[in-house]
Amino acid sequence: MRSTLTRALAAVLLAAGFAATTAMPAAAQDTAAQDTGSQGTASQGTVPWAVSTADNEFGADRVNYSYTAEAGEQVHDGLKVVNNGTAPLELAVYTADAFTRPDGQVDLLARDKKSVGVGAWARAASDHLKLGPGESADVPFTVAVPAGTKAGDFLGGIVTSVQQGTVERRLGIRIRLRVGGDLTPALSVEDAHVDYSGTANPFGTGDATLSYTLHNTGNAITAARQSASVSSLFGAWTIPAAAIPDSPQLLPGETWHVSVPVHGVVPGVRVAADVSITPLLTDASGSVAPRDVVTGSAGGWAVPWTLLVVLVLLVLVVVFVVRRLRKRRAGEEGSPVELPSETPETVTPDSTESEKAESETTQSETAQSETTVPETAVS
Repeated sequence: MRSTLTRALAAVLLAAGFAATTAMPAAAQDTAAQDTGSQGTASQGTVPWAVSTADNEFGADRVNYSYTAEAGEQVHDGLKVVNNGTAPLELAVYTADAFTRPDGQVDLLARDKKSVGVGAWARAASDHLKLGPGESADVPFTVAVPAGTKAGDFLGGIVTSVQQGTVERRLGIRIRLRVGGDLTPALSVEDAHVDYSGTANPFGTGDATLSYTLHNTGNAITAARQSASVSSLFGAWTIPAAAIPDSPQLLPGETWHVSVPVHGVVPGVRVAADVSITPLLTDASGSVAPRDVVTGSAGGWAVPWTLLVVLVLLVLVVVFVVRRLRKRRAGEEGSPVELPSETPETVTPDSTESEKAESETTQSETAQSETTVPETAVS
């Protein structure tokens, strides 16, 4: 019996070991997927006018405006506008704060939205501009940094626009301002979680989706270089995610949602995900400096339901077989033993009385022989 139980347990352990061995992970293939969207200002070729930076002491043919200033300081610059169309053009001119769109592109707030940074500190000399066909004009503007402004990066822009029905067509140039003081770039990984999608194959692997949010908690415009992995069976198997694109440059306080698929994850009841990000700080010259690595982690359930069902069925089969063997053995031990039959001696009343009478006669004769005295001569 003991050997039967041993064989049954060995079968269960062998099945579990086979499942673990055949579930070896495969390399992940997919790249990460991030939030996307679409909206924004017009490009130079889709409107009848063009804008560029003014040529002055800051340089010529600049791509955008970039300044370093102290709190309380003012910066004076200019915008050049050219009417390339064949009709007169009337444009609105205003400044606005920048933000990062869901597709990772930088955009400027609409005219009716309130700005609190560069968009509030910069003012154009005129808020309207009229240009005939082929004409151009320079629009001076001033960026006045309020006294007491904390150190850090600020991003906005100067915009020219025309209203066409319900559509506002805009063309602008970014204004990047770094206020002097201690620069503290910092990113954090928040709201990390991992979801597991199983497979019908009891010995197969599944897919996990790692999601997290990058949060710029510092005072500098910062991007992130990212890597991630998912491990299971208490870290016995670790699957690295495919290459994750760098995040866009996030303004201080902005967040960016990231979703990373990971394939070939072994369902080890619990899975753990690890995220590593390297903040990338870009200076005024365009050089990128990596900062200290920041990590985040998350856990989730990865229960191998199909395998568990198979193991439960296997255990039930083993229990059924063991019980059948016990019943059969118990039946063999409890069966009665047949002995050889003997014919009993038959005794009748007449024979018994006859034997008794013969016994009494014999006893009487014996007594008489013992008491007989031989004759002797009497003197």
